[in-house]
Amino acid sequence: MNLCRLLSQCWFRSICLAWTVIVCGAALPAYAQQNDEDSVAETAEEDAGEPVEEKEEEPEEARPAVQPELEAEAESLPKIELPDTETADIRQQIQTLRASLDQRLVAVASTRDRLAYAESLLNRLQDEYNSFELRLEKAGLNLTGDYANLLKQRLARLQRQGIAKNLIGDIENQLSTAREEQLRLEEFEAVIDPGDDARDQLRSQRASLIRQLHKAVTEHIQALNDYFSAVSTLQERVEAYQVLLQQRLFWLPSAPVVGTDTLKDLFNAVAWFAQQFRLAPLKETLGTSAREHGGSIAFLAILLALLLIKRPTFKRNLRANSRYVGNVGRDRIEHTLYAVANSVLLAFPGVLVFAVAALLLEEGNDFFSALSNGLAAAALVTLLLTMIHNVAREGGLGDAHFNWHANSLRALRRELPFLLAVIIPITVIMPTTATPGGAEFEHSLGRLLFTTASIALSIFAHRIMSAVRADRLQRKRLLALHVLAVATPLLLLVASLLGYHYTALELERNLFISICWIAFNAMLFYIGLRALSVRERRLTLVRLREHREAERKLAETREAAESSGEGVPQTLDMPKMDLKDINQQSTSLLRILVSVIVITGLWLLWASLIPALQLFDNITLWTIATDLDGGDPLPITLGDLLLALFVGIGTVLAVRNLPGTLEVMALSRMNLEPGTGYAITTLTTYTLVLVGVVVFLGVIGVQWSKLQWLVAALGVGLGFGLQEIVANFVSGIILLFERPIRVGDTVTIGGITGTVSRIRIRATTLVDWDRKEQIIPNKTFVTEDLTNWTLSDSITRVILPVGVAYGSDLDRVQELLTEIALNNERVVDDPAPAVFCVGLGDSRIDFELRVFVKDPLDIMPLSHEINAAVTRTLHEAGIQIPFPQRDIHVRTIADE
Repeated sequence: MNLCRLLSQCWFRSICLAWTVIVCGAALPAYAQQNDEDSVAETAEEDAGEPVEEKEEEPEEARPAVQPELEAEAESLPKIELPDTETADIRQQIQTLRASLDQRLVAVASTRDRLAYAESLLNRLQDEYNSFELRLEKAGLNLTGDYANLLKQRLARLQRQGIAKNLIGDIENQLSTAREEQLRLEEFEAVIDPGDDARDQLRSQRASLIRQLHKAVTEHIQALNDYFSAVSTLQERVEAYQVLLQQRLFWLPSAPVVGTDTLKDLFNAVAWFAQQFRLAPLKETLGTSAREHGGSIAFLAILLALLLIKRPTFKRNLRANSRYVGNVGRDRIEHTLYAVANSVLLAFPGVLVFAVAALLLEEGNDFFSALSNGLAAAALVTLLLTMIHNVAREGGLGDAHFNWHANSLRALRRELPFLLAVIIPITVIMPTTATPGGAEFEHSLGRLLFTTASIALSIFAHRIMSAVRADRLQRKRLLALHVLAVATPLLLLVASLLGYHYTALELERNLFISICWIAFNAMLFYIGLRALSVRERRLTLVRLREHREAERKLAETREAAESSGEGVPQTLDMPKMDLKDINQQSTSLLRILVSVIVITGLWLLWASLIPALQLFDNITLWTIATDLDGGDPLPITLGDLLLALFVGIGTVLAVRNLPGTLEVMALSRMNLEPGTGYAITTLTTYTLVLVGVVVFLGVIGVQWSKLQWLVAALGVGLGFGLQEIVANFVSGIILLFERPIRVGDTVTIGGITGTVSRIRIRATTLVDWDRKEQIIPNKTFVTEDLTNWTLSDSITRVILPVGVAYGSDLDRVQELLTEIALNNERVVDDPAPAVFCVGLGDSRIDFELRVFVKDPLDIMPLSHEINAAVTRTLHEAGIQIPFPQRDIHVRTIADE
């Protein structure tokens, strides 16, 4: 797979998704708020007892807009100073406690004032939001461009006015401090001496002050809790208000249709833009910015100089990183990671240039500040496009590491400079149209810049897609993608010229971010694919060597078995995956993970813009009762059901493709015994299934408390009906991890001796010497006595008895038997063979020849060879091997 194929699929799906949701959103622009609006309308009718139209017309026009602005706390919470009971006089203690009480009461009053103000803002904002939502619902899309501009002003005001960023954090800190002081007061009250002398009145006064202070702190904690709740709710309502305005503005014309007046405004915009570059404000801006950001500017300038000096080195490193790509013995994923790092470093000089320029203009007036923002955005665009250009360079990542399509890489190298030359100036200038002085030229200069960018993007898309389709002209999907990529910027351009400039601008910005997001994830995909490819090739080489060694050992075993007359398995079921399955599963899992990341990012990007994507969260399928007393039931929406299905499908796909990925990325790097990897994969699969089931049930609202009876019944069933199966299952896991037996071992259990040919979760297969397969439950291997002939050492001792006649030379017999053992190839040298005279029999002297063999299959051939050699050697040496003799005494002979 190359870059073009992946990007074509992702771009095609993302653009189709974008246009689908746009069409759906245009057909149902306000349906995402339908449930809330219906409930609000019903509430309004019930409260007023009259139609909604009469309710909303008069008071709403007379009521001023809410300014939901809350500043951070100006003063910190006063700390209670508790007196030292040992050194301070009781009058001093009373004075200190009274001062703390006064400060605390002031703090409580201040917090309550802030709480009242926040609640009033919240109530007013809630009323304004509800009434405004109803008015927009009633008006539909029959709103003018002037009304849209007023909505933009209100949105800008809401974005400018709001809750201070650190206000909620300050309230939490005050709550924490107040709780600590409450605890310290309780401890202080517990340790003071009440006393019973003449000073009891002072002590009583002190105790009263402590109780009052404790009560004040408790009231302050309650007020802070209420304040925290009100501020949090206000913040959520402001954000919801902004979303409502953004969604409605998205479908309204924000500018007049392009005409002759637009051309006149364009000349005025150019003159205004040129007038802003006056020398005195520019010098003042540069001087102020240099003083404020001198250290950062100097650091970036030094870094820029170093990167420019080292640029030839980065290019050489980039070429060197591809030297060993494809060499199985020396290829590493680190080469690709180093190539990515060098590509990023090659892209940074241009980014640093724009960053330094942005810092130099940051402290200027509105115009220069807007230029600074544009330069900062241009730095990001430069990083993205230059990075793609470096990836596409000859000998770079796309060419040497990822094997992307050559025509596409050449087109990227050729067309990206053109796109940079057009997009960068537009990105720098565009923010100036949002300044107070340039806002009136947004419909002229802003649309001119948007038109230029759209035409450049369309031309760029046409040239790139033409290169992609150069040798694949018959593919309809690529043709459809070609048409969409070229037509989308042009359609947005037409929408902007017809007055929907805000809509077109937001769509094109989101489409550009979406394509950058897809390209970034495509890079991650190919890096992951490259890592898998390196591991798979090395694993193939290792498997090939292991296969050859296994074939050699199996041939030796068969030869020994044939000579011993014993049967052995023809093949051993080693728990290793096929390399083709590994490649397919690992690639599929990587593609699934990247697709999930891409879809999640695109959904988060477009959900706030397209109301149609929020329909799923507003369709309630059922509700779940919660365990909280008085708590509202938990609604389960269509979005929750789709998420649950997504989790279920993802779990199934992950379980199916997990073994190959584990084998490549983790298990192949470990020096594991055969079967251990299989056990790890099995347990990981079970864990993944369990987690997937729990998440699936949790998303659709199934609570654990409702499943306890089912788990209890399942436990009883396992305890009675399935105990043997569970015992064998657990025993199989123990066998796979503890490794008392392995595939290929020769074992004896329950009077059965054979070779282990297969280990599974429930049972193990033994092939005995008669070539019969014995299926033995795993529980037997864990609970019964087991003899493993080849667990850690396959060398086995063989004892061969030999008898000689009385009168034989015993030393000579011992010498001959030792020589026979040493001359046999099956006898190992360590441990060395030994010969002993072990007894005096009725008719012979008994010797034992004790030797060790390398494999149990050598026992029978060795016995044959040793016995034959002993008979022959002793006969040649004149040593007699006696046989039992019996004397028969006949006492009587019966008469015939």
